[in-house]
Amino acid sequence: MSYPQVRMRRLRRTPAMRSMMQRVTVRPSDLICPIFVDENVKGAAPIESMPGYSRLTISGVVDEARNIMGKGVKAVLLFGLPRVKDEKGSQAYAPSGVVQKAIFALKKEFGDELVVMTDLCLCEYTSHGHCGIVEKNEVENDATLEVYGKIAVCQAQAGADVVAPSGMMDGQVEAIRAALDDAGFDQTAIMAYSAKFASCFYGPFRDAAECAPQVGDRKSYQMGYGNTEGALREIELDVNEGADIIMIKPALAYLDIIQAARSTFNLPIVAYNVSGEYSMVKAAAQKGWIDEKAAINEILTGIKRAGADLIITYFARDVGAWLNQQ
Repeated sequence: MSYPQVRMRRLRRTPAMRSMMQRVTVRPSDLICPIFVDENVKGAAPIESMPGYSRLTISGVVDEARNIMGKGVKAVLLFGLPRVKDEKGSQAYAPSGVVQKAIFALKKEFGDELVVMTDLCLCEYTSHGHCGIVEKNEVENDATLEVYGKIAVCQAQAGADVVAPSGMMDGQVEAIRAALDDAGFDQTAIMAYSAKFASCFYGPFRDAAECAPQVGDRKSYQMGYGNTEGALREIELDVNEGADIIMIKPALAYLDIIQAARSTFNLPIVAYNVSGEYSMVKAAAQKGWIDEKAAINEILTGIKRAGADLIITYFARDVGAWLNQQ
């Protein structure tokens, strides 16, 4: 049968009908809110390239978590800016490191009501800005794995529910799983940045986290954006090494990778709606060129429609508020 017997507009006739027929929806509990905790600030420090976002003190992190939890968002992803950086990124695995303090404060305040996730990398902590140990101008993969294990254990000791290795080092999930298990943290989950692409859309984040490489770039360890098969192979390796959750980053230019991963793997899939994607929408909305709320809802729904179970997004606070008003 076809037109005129079939009329697809019948099911779009009223707002109630359209709502009833929608199959893909975004819930506050689908969202993970990134938070920047900064040892160098005394109050909220606005990030110029990310309108509406700030680097926060530890008490500010607790307040922000309380705010988003009130809107139905149940998870945060912590990024840290230490007071001192060095070539080895030693503050990343210091018991008194800024992220470790923030984890402890969040768990003390909210316990198991909040899922605390932690970025596990070195770029925010190293003086050179790379994600691993640099020797002779090369990022040394295997030397970095040992450090990643230390960071994972330190974050787990502070109370992290999920550690999220983002450096794209070969074997990082296996090394972290072994370190956590050996230290008695076999219940700490790993959310692997499994397919992390070398992307221009990270620019505002690097401004926020003060982690741009001082020399060279990250293309020797992050993926090139023209390689679907390589992305699936990276994900498969992480799954085999013990990842509990897999991630694709960025989201919007990689919806096909999300969909391919959804068709191939049964693990929970996270998509990272990254800083550049956030800032483009904010900038266009400030110019009056797009409807911000409509654009955000369409973007996040598209990411879920592609197959993501969860979305890391800087829009989490706003979207949680909108959804709770419905």
